[in-house]
Amino acid sequence: MGILAALIIGAIAGWLAGKIVHGAGFGLIGNMVVGIIGALVASWILPQLHIELATGTFGAILDATIGAVIVLVILSLIRRA
Repeated sequence: MGILAALIIGAIAGWLAGKIVHGAGFGLIGNMVVGIIGALVASWILPQLHIELATGTFGAILDATIGAVIVLVILSLIRRA
């Protein structure tokens, strides 16, 4: 996957994660950055757990969204402390 595709998928995932995790968002740009970071987290953690949800672009967006939700939840817990 190219860098541009990864950035676009991460941005979509960050936006979706911001919609899923209400009140934990960082604005549109912040959520896009969280989505990109979440995509990296998901690309590491999901194979470690032997989880493969889907393939192709849809699978990449789904995986990145899961990672972004994880990152948003962790960041919201840190921000409250």
